[in-house]
Amino acid sequence: MSTTTAPDRAPAATKRRRSLAIGALALGAFGIGLTEFVVVGLLGPLGEDLHVSISTAGLLVTGYAASVAIGAPIMTAIGVNLPRKTMLAVLIALFIAGSVLSAMAETYAVLMVGRVVSALCHGAYMGIGPVMAASLVAPEKRSRAIALMMTGLTLANVIGVPFGTALGQQLGWRAAFWAIAVIGAAALAAILLFVPARPNDTAAGLRGEVAVFRRPQVWLVLTITMLGWGAAYAAITFLEPILTQVAGFEKSTVPWLMLLFGVGLTAGNLLGGRLADRAVMPALFGTITAATAALVVFAFAAHSPIPAAVMVFVIGAAGFAMVPVLQTRVLDAAEGAPSLASSVNAAAFNVGIALSAWFGGLAISADWGLTAPIWIGVAMGLAALATAALAASAERRKSLTAR
Repeated sequence: MSTTTAPDRAPAATKRRRSLAIGALALGAFGIGLTEFVVVGLLGPLGEDLHVSISTAGLLVTGYAASVAIGAPIMTAIGVNLPRKTMLAVLIALFIAGSVLSAMAETYAVLMVGRVVSALCHGAYMGIGPVMAASLVAPEKRSRAIALMMTGLTLANVIGVPFGTALGQQLGWRAAFWAIAVIGAAALAAILLFVPARPNDTAAGLRGEVAVFRRPQVWLVLTITMLGWGAAYAAITFLEPILTQVAGFEKSTVPWLMLLFGVGLTAGNLLGGRLADRAVMPALFGTITAATAALVVFAFAAHSPIPAAVMVFVIGAAGFAMVPVLQTRVLDAAEGAPSLASSVNAAAFNVGIALSAWFGGLAISADWGLTAPIWIGVAMGLAALATAALAASAERRKSLTAR
């Protein structure tokens, strides 16, 4: 990878600086992830205070996801000529502004605008951040660096809903957004202090960044991301009703199960980073296969509490193990100019979420049962595997032709 310039062996002080830099990137990911997830636990208080229905309040989640998908390539393209450190700082500053606007919102419309502003930063940050993390370490450690940065996102998933719910109950829903703004300010300071500047960041320019989309492998990995992550989210989206209405858990147990799920996310993320550093394509096939197999098992295990609880952890681990692998694969496919492709990959994650939630909702509305979305996830996982096989075959043919 041309973005990786660090030597294999470095002094302890250099390693500490890298760790602090990746930690700063992870803190930004934590704040951004918290903004996405925190609203789930605040829909009731938000609806009451702003005088809107729960379904209308739920559009704050939909609007955020749509803005991430749309904003990721646009924001990255706008800032492509800025050094990556500068662009990351600009994105976090804009994210802070969106969080403050949300905290001060007196109407639903203003809150939606604040959410959209924050979401515009999400996709670009989660696209450029992994590129920067990979550039800080030796080639054989880049996937682990990406995974460590993405740990901020997994931790946000673990504590996002309980954090927001607790603050909403004690201090009002606006307190959650003020807290997120403070986290954003801390992340901005950490990025400015610890993330090094890269003078050759902008060598490719916008034309070079766009040119990588002529490569079939870029489109194939974007498709794999959409299908693979959509497969995982087909079950995740409807996890609460599956656990309560199919497995038979009390609603009071669900937060603990979601904590277990979050632990699985974090473990899978770190495992996926290690696997990708060994061999990306085998890791790609392995993680997608594991996630798809976990869904098949969950479709049957969901009818009994203890097996269902075990599979909550497994689905989280298997699903998020794909993330650093997919991020690494897109960096490989877009080698030389990875920022825009990485940001579009972040958008592909959200497209996958939207599609699986939509298909799952249609299946439930058609009275196919609450486990129907799980089988939709299995179908998407198999499609992701087929696409990965196509990508591997095309890569082999290209390699043979080059000889």
